[in-house]
Amino acid sequence: MPELVLKADGLTKSYRTEAGSLTVLDQVSFEVQAGEALSIIGPSGSGKTTLLGLCAGLDVPTSGTLSLMGFKLNNMSEDDRAYIRNRFVGFVFQNFQLLQTLTALENVMVPLELRGERQALPLAKKWLDRVGLAERMNHYPSQLSGGEQQRVALARAFMTAPRILFADEPTGNLDGENAENITERLFQINREEKTTLVLVTHNLELAQKTDRILRMKGGRIIEESRTTRA
Repeated sequence: MPELVLKADGLTKSYRTEAGSLTVLDQVSFEVQAGEALSIIGPSGSGKTTLLGLCAGLDVPTSGTLSLMGFKLNNMSEDDRAYIRNRFVGFVFQNFQLLQTLTALENVMVPLELRGERQALPLAKKWLDRVGLAERMNHYPSQLSGGEQQRVALARAFMTAPRILFADEPTGNLDGENAENITERLFQINREEKTTLVLVTHNLELAQKTDRILRMKGGRIIEESRTTRA
């Protein structure tokens, strides 16, 4: 039986505003098995990114439970959640999230250096080569195109051999050619590394490359479907 990597049960997230309580997520429940690729789609404001943040332990729900790699995140401290993220999770964001004062190589090294591991340098070089940037490793983000910056981010995400990768609109800031390049590399590496993938996107064509699609509206999952890839 496949290993359960992620389980959300009745996740609700509300915020206090001057106008009263605002519920962004409302009783969201789903599971993700090891090695599965899941996409979450829906219009802006539907709760996709909030849900992704909860699943990754970047925030905690108002109610409901969230288990990641068998760990219940709800009652964990921020330090404990950070430990779980650093041990099991990789991230790819729409806006790349690279440190502007570090070279591509140094950016990719960061996750392992935070762990105090010594093989950060050779492994970072290997990953930059794997995403086709061996010749650009000493360039700073400002010297790289958007597509190249996202490839650096992709290399950084896989540096820690994550069990699960969270990708938030990974092609959202890229033109057609670069978006296609990143999509191809993301899914190829994901298959080769047997990483579980949870992808937030507006792009239905991209979503259909995953095994399963959750469609959100108004903070709820309104439809779940399997794709032809599944």
